[in-house]
Amino acid sequence: MKIEHRIGIQASTDAIWEVLYDIEHWGDWCPMYPRAAGTIRIGETLDIDEHVPGLKVHNIRPVVLDWAPYDHIHWRTKMMRGWVTGTRFMEIEELAPGSCIFSNGEVYSGLLVDFAVPRAIRFKIRQAYEQMGEALKAEAERRWHAGGDLPNKPR
Repeated sequence: MKIEHRIGIQASTDAIWEVLYDIEHWGDWCPMYPRAAGTIRIGETLDIDEHVPGLKVHNIRPVVLDWAPYDHIHWRTKMMRGWVTGTRFMEIEELAPGSCIFSNGEVYSGLLVDFAVPRAIRFKIRQAYEQMGEALKAEAERRWHAGGDLPNKPR
């Protein structure tokens, strides 16, 4: 099962990556992750508080599976004693300079997926991904249009 949200962002991959890679400051802009700590490095365990609308904030400890600068972050979370695995993805696709698509979601697998992620909360999870996408869009576009030292900034 896959839950995903995609959104267009009018900013460079550099501006988007600057926001996304700075995990310690996710709480400043991201309603889904009010607190996050760790290092984005393959094999590292992150320490993240996750908020899905309508549910209590809970702590997750995902393991970074893969990442590539200006492109993507993937991590894995095990649930229900390993009977369910969630592979979280955050991906940046450049369409043209200053125009990108941000894909944000999770692929769930395992024997107990329907118990770990029941239909009743799938909409709420997608809503959380939408909120994260909208917040990332707002922050990346704000930074890119403000200029700074970002390459390919608008003139």
